[in-house]
Amino acid sequence: MNTFQQKLDAFGRLLTIMDELREKCPWDRKQTLESLRNLTIEETYELADAILDHDLNGVKEEIGDLMLHMVFYAKIGAEKGAFDVADALHAICDKLISRHPHIYGDPENSGQLLQVADDEEVKRNWEQLKLKEGKKSLLAGVPNSLPALVKAYRMQEKTKQVGFEWETTEQVWAKVEEELGELQENVQNGAPQDKIEEEYGDVLFALVNYGRFIGVEPETALERVNRKFKRRFEYIEANAPRPLKDMTLAEMDELWNAAKKTERSG
Repeated sequence: MNTFQQKLDAFGRLLTIMDELREKCPWDRKQTLESLRNLTIEETYELADAILDHDLNGVKEEIGDLMLHMVFYAKIGAEKGAFDVADALHAICDKLISRHPHIYGDPENSGQLLQVADDEEVKRNWEQLKLKEGKKSLLAGVPNSLPALVKAYRMQEKTKQVGFEWETTEQVWAKVEEELGELQENVQNGAPQDKIEEEYGDVLFALVNYGRFIGVEPETALERVNRKFKRRFEYIEANAPRPLKDMTLAEMDELWNAAKKTERSG
């Protein structure tokens, strides 16, 4: 592994290259905060894919791509006279220190270390410190553009820190069943589509909560199932004796089961 100085040198090298690209490359000169936004989102999802694939070399590559984007944003910020990369890094360092009084000391208590029992208490303290810093709501830090499943999970995680939480897994599952019943009732009674959509959303929200209680991240779980479905359907396409539109569901289901057996056999 690289030494601390080598890591600093590597970061300095990236800063130098960024300066050169911004000065000499027509494409890089043209970029704005807004034009980079979608590219950054794409790179973030590429990192997420590499993590799910357990592709450490891919993770390394995508971290580099995202680091480039962060340096790019900081370069544009410096050109606008708003901030530079040092300002951004000092800001996060200051935030980390202030939100870890169990490591760096509590300034409200003569710098003494705050005692914490476990990681859950650390998270509770983190949210309370954010409110002291001026956040008006526990949910203020949840981005509006987060994918819905991730957003639901994060909101539930945050409200948990102030005790807005079911006590047992059984209670959460009972809520799932309650919401499923309400959805089914509205469908059977021919309720307006927007009402059915709302009830369906309630089911998903309750299932996200249940996943949280049993240690499952819903976004990751659903993505794994998406990949499994894609893999098995592609097996059907590759092994179909004739065009799929000419096959019966039973015939396709037989191939689906064959795909499952193939996966189990390794």
